[in-house]
Amino acid sequence: MQDLRITRENARFQQWEALLTNRTKRHRNREFLVQGVRPITRAVEEGWTVRALLRADGPGSAWSDDLWATTDAERVVLAPDLHARLSGREEGAELVAVVEMPEDGVARLGESARPHGPVVVFDRPASPGNIGTLARSADAFGASALVVTGHAADPYDPQAVRASTGSLFALTVLRVPAHGPVVDHAHTNGYRIVGTDEHGTALADAPLDGRVVIVVGNETHGISSGWRAACDDIVSIPMVGSASSLNAAVAGSIVLHEALRRRG
Repeated sequence: MQDLRITRENARFQQWEALLTNRTKRHRNREFLVQGVRPITRAVEEGWTVRALLRADGPGSAWSDDLWATTDAERVVLAPDLHARLSGREEGAELVAVVEMPEDGVARLGESARPHGPVVVFDRPASPGNIGTLARSADAFGASALVVTGHAADPYDPQAVRASTGSLFALTVLRVPAHGPVVDHAHTNGYRIVGTDEHGTALADAPLDGRVVIVVGNETHGISSGWRAACDDIVSIPMVGSASSLNAAVAGSIVLHEALRRRG
């Protein structure tokens, strides 16, 4: 396969650069940028489709050279200044991957490689960094899927991908406009829906065994009225000290860990 070389800011480069900040173009083209060694490695290992690998002109590391030599993706060599504009804040991000975005159908919840793990719903998150952090915890604590519902930040925003440190690629990731399709899937497949809130059953007493959907709410407003009505249980995390609340991703992480502990 012959490498494509781009030395100036042409239309192809502008298309990739737009993926950094323009979610509309990301979702229209169904592709997003992945920066850094671990996220790219995880994307490849987990079988996500890499459409193109981008690197700066010049020598590379053993890792980048090996991936470059074995990829089926298009290979593009960029002028160093152009590559720097795509590689983000990742120091030494020798490669940038253009990765295909999967479909969002709720039916994919049944295709997870971890069919017995919890499904984590993040309802209307405002921060892509929090999405990435919750994805990292979901991966670590054995969740099967991460579902982002409502008007929300984008799980394919570079900030979310970076914050997940590659864990995003170990999960089934979906964006769903409203709670209805996820609730229907939960009821059809025997899931219990558990929401998180500062007012609810103490986490230690909450039923988290078996199939469970864990709903984490917006950082400021909590879970929506639709999700609250759909929940079988609302759980709270006991706290001491002066903090009035926990970061949403942290709260979700604690509930996920407790669910893992219950599963043994």
